[in-house]
Amino acid sequence: MKILIYGLNYAPEITGVGKYTSEMAEWFAQAGHHVKVVTAPPYYPKWRILPPYKNCWTQEIVAGIRVYRSPLWVPAQPSALKRLIHLMSFAVSSFPVMAWQTFRFRPNIVCLLAPTIFCLPGAWVATRLTRGKLWLHIQDFELDAAQGLGLLASGGILTKLTAGIERKLLQGADVITTISEQMYQRLVSKKVAGPYTWLFPNWVDTALIYPLDAPSPLRQAWGIPEDAFVALYSGSLGEKQGLDIILEAAKLLIEQPKIQFIICGEGFPKQRLMQLAQEQGLSNILFQDLQPLEALNDLLNIANVHLLPQRADVADTVLPSKLKGMFASGQPVIATAHSGTQLERYVSHGGLVIAPENPTLLAQALQQLFHHPEYCQQLGQKARQFALQAWHQENVLKAMETKLIEITLDHPNQKIIKLASTNSNVPRNHR
Repeated sequence: MKILIYGLNYAPEITGVGKYTSEMAEWFAQAGHHVKVVTAPPYYPKWRILPPYKNCWTQEIVAGIRVYRSPLWVPAQPSALKRLIHLMSFAVSSFPVMAWQTFRFRPNIVCLLAPTIFCLPGAWVATRLTRGKLWLHIQDFELDAAQGLGLLASGGILTKLTAGIERKLLQGADVITTISEQMYQRLVSKKVAGPYTWLFPNWVDTALIYPLDAPSPLRQAWGIPEDAFVALYSGSLGEKQGLDIILEAAKLLIEQPKIQFIICGEGFPKQRLMQLAQEQGLSNILFQDLQPLEALNDLLNIANVHLLPQRADVADTVLPSKLKGMFASGQPVIATAHSGTQLERYVSHGGLVIAPENPTLLAQALQQLFHHPEYCQQLGQKARQFALQAWHQENVLKAMETKLIEITLDHPNQKIIKLASTNSNVPRNHR
């Protein structure tokens, strides 16, 4: 197949949607398909263009794949309106590139990653001109999440307008996939789910993320005692995570110095959280910067338990992709989730679930695992096994490849091309 992948985020971003888009593109290329990518310069999660990239039209080869980058406006302090302008700016700047690739590349499939759905018109035009298929993969319902966070007022004019535009745009896709059952049900409620609406969960490379036989070298590098019980949050630092709960739990456990909290990542709340921790004298919290991909396994293995908080008002709109890596590391997870959600069901296979925004329950769960190390280890082993069975990268992507080939072959005017792999010497996880 000739696959044109279209989305905001791509390598060298190593968190969020960009990580999975890059790994998917590399997998399809390794499988012998011809893949190209239209994306933006890397900016996430710091919300500024990462050097040495510049905010302009460029192209490059990343892991053997031709990548076209289009500029976009990156707000220093995102608000509801600024986020919409941010997304629209990429849709406008990337449209000429999509038009160019439509006629030059003539893809069988255009895969659009949401966010952002504002790129759907360009993707729709591309597929209609080439008689290809438009595949929309939803990693995040950006408008629902914005409303849950209060960035869009419920029932407001802007909310109604964007919801109507969203529905119209979604109806233009030939195939829609999303990463969780909860998000699939949201598609049903939006009246856009159909016979070509599928679950396509995120995955984890269990050969890249695995339990270490010895303590992580980062413990010594960061001055963490060997007998410390580390509760780790790692990844993007955003408002939807509700990270204040970690500081509040740390305050409750300040008299238990062997329980050490680590917050590792980048995002707007970081400076505020660091200032609060300093003002409250929380010596049991360590803040660290986002780690490079080659240190990811060492980072995840520094934990005795992983923390996965979510604000109550967005807990049903997203399924955090970082859960996969947490489970693959062989350490248990404490997550905040509502009863009956898919997140609760997943975490129950290898961790503990508590109600959102309740630091007392978080402190109690941490004490339970700290005082019962055998139980903690058993949960970690179960987490690893679940990751191997449910989220193995090869299984997830192979199943999706089979479906895409089938729906593309349904179109009589499309010539399907599967190349002999020309990138076999490039590791799929290489950036």
